[in-house]
Amino acid sequence: MDNDLPQALAWAEWLGRHAVPVLAAALVLVLIAVAAFVIGFRRYSPYAAWDRWPRPVLLGVCLALGAGVLVATASLFAEMLEVFDADEEIGQFDVRLTETLARELSPAALRFFGNLTHLGDPLPLTLLVIGVGVLLLVRRQTSTALGWVVACAGAGLLNRVLKHIFERVRPLHEHGFAQADGYSFPSGHTSGSLVVYGMLAYLCLRLLPPRWHLPSVLLASALAFSIGWSRVILQVHWASDVVAGFAFGAAWLTLCIAAIEITRRRSRV
Repeated sequence: MDNDLPQALAWAEWLGRHAVPVLAAALVLVLIAVAAFVIGFRRYSPYAAWDRWPRPVLLGVCLALGAGVLVATASLFAEMLEVFDADEEIGQFDVRLTETLARELSPAALRFFGNLTHLGDPLPLTLLVIGVGVLLLVRRQTSTALGWVVACAGAGLLNRVLKHIFERVRPLHEHGFAQADGYSFPSGHTSGSLVVYGMLAYLCLRLLPPRWHLPSVLLASALAFSIGWSRVILQVHWASDVVAGFAFGAAWLTLCIAAIEITRRRSRV
C-alpha cells in the first residue's frame, strides 16, 4: 500500500484541479450507461415472464438480490472503518482531494454547486415524499404509498444510525457557500437523493406511459449523481463519504423495490 500512496495522492491532486470537467464527463458516461440499461432491459428483459414464476422462487430471487447487495455494502463499510484514518491511504486521498478543491475551485463553481446541493436537503426531499405520498393515496394506491414512505423515511433513519456508529468528523469548509454539521459518514444527501429520486423513477416506470420512462430514469440519475458529488465539491464531505452514501442508498433502494414488487405480485395472485 505504501508504494501506491504517492500515486493515489497524485490522482487526488489531479482530480482536485480538474474537478468540474471530470464531474461533467462522468455524468455523461453515467447517463449513457443508464440509458443503455433501460433500453436493453425493456427490449430483452424476461420481466413479462416473472408473473409465471412460482411465488417461492420469485421471493427467493428478490430476497437473495437484496441480501447480496446489503452484504456487499456492509463489507465495504467494514473495510472503510479500518482505513479512513488520516494515516491510511483512503484517508490521505480524501484530505489531499479536499485541500486541492479548496485551493483550486472558483467562487462561481462553488456558488453553482451550493445551489444544486439544496435539491438534496432534508426539507425539499421531505416535501416531495409527502406530496407524492398524498397523490398516491388520492389515486388509491395505498400499498404503493406505504412502500414509498417506508423506503424514503427508512433511508433517512438508517443514515442517522450509521453516522452515530462511525462518528467521522467532516472536513473544514469555510468558503460560505454551504453549511453542514453533524457527523460525516456516510453522506446523507447522497443516500437520501439516490433513494428518493430513485424511488420516484421507479414509480414513473410503474405508473406513467412508456414515453416517460427513459426521461424519468435519466433525470433521477442525473440528480442523484450530481447532488452526491456536489458534497465533495463543496468540501462538506470526504469523497469516501459520498461513495459510501451511494453504496448504502443503492442497497436500500434495491431492497425496497424488491419488497414492493414481491408484495405487488402476491396481491395479484
